[in-house]
Amino acid sequence: MTLRVADRWFAFERIEDGITRIWEPHVEPVMRCNIWHVRGRDRDLLIDTGMGIASLREAANEVLGKALLAVATHTHLDHVGSLHEFPERIVHEAEAERLNAPSDNWSMLRADHPVEFIAGLERAGYAVAPCFISALPHAGFSLRHHACPPAPPTRRVRESDVIDLGDRAFEVLHLPGHSPGSIGLWERATGTLFSGDAIYDGPLLDELPDSNIPVYLETMRRLEQLPARIVHGGHEPSFDGARLRELAREYLRRRG
Repeated sequence: MTLRVADRWFAFERIEDGITRIWEPHVEPVMRCNIWHVRGRDRDLLIDTGMGIASLREAANEVLGKALLAVATHTHLDHVGSLHEFPERIVHEAEAERLNAPSDNWSMLRADHPVEFIAGLERAGYAVAPCFISALPHAGFSLRHHACPPAPPTRRVRESDVIDLGDRAFEVLHLPGHSPGSIGLWERATGTLFSGDAIYDGPLLDELPDSNIPVYLETMRRLEQLPARIVHGGHEPSFDGARLRELAREYLRRRG
C-alpha cells in the first residue's frame, strides 16, 4: 500500500475560550481521538494524547505553553500514544499499571487484525478501511509496526479527586464500562464534562476485551442524571446536556 506523506499531522480548533480541540485528520474515525487542551491560570490541562504516530509535543508546542498536566481518560492506544512526551501523567488507578510497559504493537493494516476484532468494530457501527491511516506522518513510517514507549503515571486518581488549574477545577468521575479505569473530568461551575470514551455522539464500543456491559449500564444511569451544559467526548463533535441524556437513554434501551 502506497500512502503520501502528510504536510501536517495534527489539526487544531478553538472550541471556546480556553479550550482547544486537537485531532489527527489522517487517522480513521474509529481511532481518531479528540485531544483536549484546557488553559488554566497556573497550569494547563491536556486530556488524552492520540495515537503517538507523530510528536504531539512538537506539533502543539506553541498551543500547549506553560506547565502542563497530561491526563489519560483511559489507556487504549488511541488515547495514550504520546503520553510519554509529557512529564506529568495522570490516570485512574485501575489502569495505571498498563502504562509502565510499552504498548502492544499496532498494525495500521486491517488485514493484520483478527477477523473477530474488525467484525466487532463494524457491528458497533464503524466502517473499517483497509488501512487505519490515510497518509504517513513521515517517510519510512512502518504501517505494520507501531508501538509506544512506557509512560509511567506520576499521579493515580480515583473518584472525586480534583485536578486544579488555579482558576479551574475538574472533579474526577469514574465512568467504567468501556474500560475499567475510564474517567470523565467534570467542571461543576461551568457544567463542562470531558467524557473520554464513556460517552460520545457516535458508535460506542462495549465489546472490547476489557469492556463490561453491566458496569457500563450503571455508568449510563449516572450520566443520564448529570447536569451538564456541554460534553467534550473522546471522539466525534461536542454536544449539549440534552443530547447527553438522549445518548445515555438510547444505550440503556439498547443494552438494558
